[in-house]
Order: sequence, then structure tokens, then C-alpha cells
Amino acid sequence: MLRDLFPRFHERYERSRCGAELDEFATWLADHGHRRHPLRLHLRRVKEVLDQSSRFLSGSMFHEADLRAAFVVAKTDAYLYLCTGRIFIRFLAATNRLVSVEPNDALSCLRQGYQRHLVEVRGLAVQSLKQHGSTVTDFLSRGLPGERHLCDLSAGDVEAYVQLKSKENSRQSLQHVIAHLRAFLRYCADHGEAPCGLDVIDTPRVYRGELPPRALDWTTVRKLLASIRRREPRDWRDYAVLNLMAYYGLRPSEVAALRIDSIDWEARTLRVEQSKTRSVLILPLADRTLRMLRRYLQAARPDSELPKLFLRIRSPITALKHYGVIEIFNYRVAKSGLALNGASSYALRHAFAMRLLRRGVGIKAIGDLLGHRSLEATCVYLRIDIDMLRTVALPVPVLAFADGGDHD
Repeated sequence: MLRDLFPRFHERYERSRCGAELDEFATWLADHGHRRHPLRLHLRRVKEVLDQSSRFLSGSMFHEADLRAAFVVAKTDAYLYLCTGRIFIRFLAATNRLVSVEPNDALSCLRQGYQRHLVEVRGLAVQSLKQHGSTVTDFLSRGLPGERHLCDLSAGDVEAYVQLKSKENSRQSLQHVIAHLRAFLRYCADHGEAPCGLDVIDTPRVYRGELPPRALDWTTVRKLLASIRRREPRDWRDYAVLNLMAYYGLRPSEVAALRIDSIDWEARTLRVEQSKTRSVLILPLADRTLRMLRRYLQAARPDSELPKLFLRIRSPITALKHYGVIEIFNYRVAKSGLALNGASSYALRHAFAMRLLRRGVGIKAIGDLLGHRSLEATCVYLRIDIDMLRTVALPVPVLAFADGGDHD
């Protein structure tokens, strides 16, 4: 691998104190989708750092604390060295050659024990673990008293933290924060780390349909799409992603889950794995959509054997995640200069629903396309189409009296 990457200077890397690790690191980077140029830069930085210290020897275990300290360099590109160091540490951990930093304080040990509890007892998914971990970390840093002892925690401290979070989150988001906090405080009480009863926290009340979906008008959607110039591979990818969301009402997670074989070129259809209903939707593709997807695949999609339709443009080349789709929308909105007043990526999906509704498509058909489980979820869109509601308003009846006169 090193000979292919450095045809003229491969001997410098092979003769390095950790030459074997460098060669394996290069292979690992290539397997994880890193492109040739950034891959060479990572290897150059790792070689430079490892050769400057006698602590690191080929075939031995690497201590995480020593590595993190070694990759802190006084250079203008110090941030790049830190990034390379984190990637090299992930490589060593994946190949079982890393001695991790053991937590040396009680709060870190408690946090790790709680994470194991969430995995082994509750079986939470990775994303849920991240959300719980974020809330717990924030609570331990901002919610504890000055002396930072859980045993001194009081109901007043918990209430003060909830009030703090209520200023930073909507009531819908605050519900999740309180659920995470309840579970953590219950765990602490069960293990004797905190007083009992602190998990009894009132949660904010949220009413169904109190916030109707925010939809962009179709003229604004077309302006947003037209603002993407389509000169670079990233432009074509972003244009294709936002097109599918606007013209077919796909969720960010559904766009991220699309595969190359989701497109049936002969039948001119798109197979969509709907995440919420766990069902499959077959959508007919318009000619312009087929041309757009063909152009993206031919000229913009990175050369990769990965099956997913949309990939990261930058190294490492991996499948685009749902949060990546959301970031595409946010980036293109900011770049377009349109005044969208904080609209989210779901505004494109809502615009799709409103467009169908105004064209006379039935609520049931719209709900099937959107992947709604109940008709009630789709009917929310009726509440925001004010113009259509005016056209169906009934006239106020006039009472007729026996004497033929009008009475107030």
C-alpha cells in the first residue's frame, strides 16, 4: 500500500520506527473511503509524530494519553494534526492496539456505567444513546451544585436546571430532555449516588396539532432549487437531494436510505423504504427526474462501490446520513439568500403536501405518499391552507320570520 501511495518515497515510510502500523493504517483508511490525497496527508502527519517520540514502537500497544499529547503540535496547521490524531486513535482501537484512558473521577465512572446500563439493560439504539449522553453530560456540568457532588443534589437544583433548559428548548424538545433526566436520576438513586425521588419531574404539556407544519410556497421552493448552479459535483448532489424532497415529499432519512438499485430505469420508478410506517412505496419518476439522477450518477457521484445513492463528497467517502441531508438544506438556504425565517428541511415535504392538496388530490392519497399511519396526521395540512378554506366556507343562514319582516 505504501509503495502505491508514495512511489518515490515509500522507503522512508517502510523504514520508519512504526512502518508496519503506517502500512496497516493506509489500508484501513482506504477501506473506510478516504481518498488518495487526504490519505497521504494523514500518513505524513502520523509518521512525523511517531518518529519524534521513542515511546511508540512497532508491534507494541499505544497509550491513548501519550498519543493525544503527541499530536498537540505548535504549528499553523495544528488543527489538522489533531484531526489526524483522532483518526489514528480510532484505527488503533479498531485493531485492538490502544490502551484507552481510564476515567479517574467518580462522575466519569458514573457516566460510563450509565451508558452500559442503557445498552445492556434498556437496549437503546446508537442515536438514543447519544441523546441521553448529551443530556447527562450537560446536567453534570451545569446542573450540579458548586461542589459537584450528586449526593448533595436537591429538588431545587433539578428544578433550576429544568428552568435553564426551558429557555433553550421548545416544549416538545424539553419533553425529551426531562425524559433523559428522569432516567438518569432514577439510575443514580438505585445505585446510591443521589437522593431518591429526584426523578419526579413535571413534564411540559404538548397538545396534538398545536404547531401545524410550516410549508414553503411553491414559488419559493423553485427559487431555492434554481439558486443551485450545478457546476460542481456537490451542486449536482445537493440539487438531486432537494428535488426528491420537494417533488416527491421524501423525509431526510428516506433520502439517505436510497440505494442505486432503488431506481428502476426500465419501469421508471423509485423504491422508497418509508422509515415510519416500515413499508415500501413505489413512486413513478418523471422524465426530468430520471435525467437529473442519470446526470448525477455519471458526473457527480464519487467513484465508490458503496450501494447508497448519495455519498459524502469529501473524504472519507461514506454514505450520506439523514443529518447530512438536513445540513444540505440548511447550507443551500443560507447560500440562496432567500428569507425563509428558519424553515427546516421538512418545509419541502410540507410544500409537496400542500401542492397536492391545492391540485385536488385526496387526503388519503396524500397520506399514503407521505407515509402517514393515520388520516389524522394528514388532515393537519388542511388547517394551514387558509385560501382553500375560504373557498369552501358556507354562507351564514338568514332566518325568515312569519310576518315577513326582518328582526334584529
